[in-house]
Amino acid sequence: MDFAEKCNRIFWNTAQWYHQNDNIDFEPVNPFEEGTVEYTLFAKHWIDAVLWHLEDIIRDPEIDPVEALSLKRRIDEANRERTAMVEKLDEHFRVLYKDVTPLHDAALNTETPASAIDRLSILALKIYHMDVEVRRQDASPRHIEQCRSELRVLLEQREDLTTAISRLLDDIQAGRKYLKTYTRTKNYNMPNPALHIS
Repeated sequence: MDFAEKCNRIFWNTAQWYHQNDNIDFEPVNPFEEGTVEYTLFAKHWIDAVLWHLEDIIRDPEIDPVEALSLKRRIDEANRERTAMVEKLDEHFRVLYKDVTPLHDAALNTETPASAIDRLSILALKIYHMDVEVRRQDASPRHIEQCRSELRVLLEQREDLTTAISRLLDDIQAGRKYLKTYTRTKNYNMPNPALHIS
């Protein structure tokens, strides 16, 4: 199976599993063998699903400020984990293609494969939730039709992104593009610049 299609399958199945419980505190048993890329893909999408719902909760205008602060800390931690998973995926590709010699005119892509896969994971959540809206029995026909139209766009976007990821991986394997990764640059783990006193 094409790698990008594998990602889609794992993300969709993981989204389905998450929503069976629909609980930000539920801790799943990863169905894949630890150390495999599939294990990382599952863990990454589960974090994305939890983040999606944490961010929904914190948007409540009536939320208790103390609870909101606690949720903000949790969102920050989940974002750290999400970033680490993206880096882990890029390391997978770096090892996978370490013996490929780029062609003399090889190009650098605008983003790494893992960054694109990260977007594919979020897209899976958008599609899941838009599909839920389309299937609602208590919504107006206008709402359902609008959601159906948006769902078509999301599905087209997933098809395009899947194709682009597949082509990027093919290009890296063939030496037409080369893989360059960067270490984490977002300062989740650094002192808050807003607290610095000059």
